[in-house]
Amino acid sequence: MKATIAEFFGTFWLVLGGCGSAVLAAAFPEVGIGLMGVSLAFGLTVVTMAYGIGHISGCHLNPAVSIGLWAGGRFEASKLLPYIAAQVLGAIVAGGVLYLIASGKAGFDVSAGFASNGFGEHSPGKYSLLSALVTEVVMTMMFLLVILGATDKRAPAGFAPLAIGLCLTLIHLISIPVTNTSVNPARSTGVAVFVGDWAIAQLWLFWVAPIAGAVLGALAYRVIGTDD
Repeated sequence: MKATIAEFFGTFWLVLGGCGSAVLAAAFPEVGIGLMGVSLAFGLTVVTMAYGIGHISGCHLNPAVSIGLWAGGRFEASKLLPYIAAQVLGAIVAGGVLYLIASGKAGFDVSAGFASNGFGEHSPGKYSLLSALVTEVVMTMMFLLVILGATDKRAPAGFAPLAIGLCLTLIHLISIPVTNTSVNPARSTGVAVFVGDWAIAQLWLFWVAPIAGAVLGALAYRVIGTDD
């Protein structure tokens, strides 16, 4: 129970910090943080929570990560559903808090995107469904490789949160123009439910692709990361 509660708060922080930076600060007049700032914000949420709750829950904050860790032999199947439920709930609550804050500004329009993930007309760079699919699969695959490698017992102790947070920052720097960067079904769901319409219609991709990528990353690490 404590681990699932930790996952709730951790995912809440990831969505509030990452999506909040995109909605509230990315294009703020004259001092906006831009795509680089948003990328760093997502990475910082992972770093801070990894140190804060990593010893309690492992700090997954992401259904795809939980499934990938299970596929990699690092997580029990019996814990998957509670973790995923806590992650999605934390993301939705964070989306609600962000909505309350953002809607206090005159002219706020949730239909403009609200940091939702999308493809085609709803991709920041108008990238196709295929581009979005490939991006999300490959980025999540590499994310799991880094997670599994950085948390391996043979890796330098204490540095995993930094490696994982910097990896997520890099992923955002690459893929925000394509999909607004998901690699996390909970993060996508947490804001999509407030946008509705197209965000819900396209949400399936941001569950399927990250989970597929996570499993591929886990399988790849089983090949390269096992002792001879």
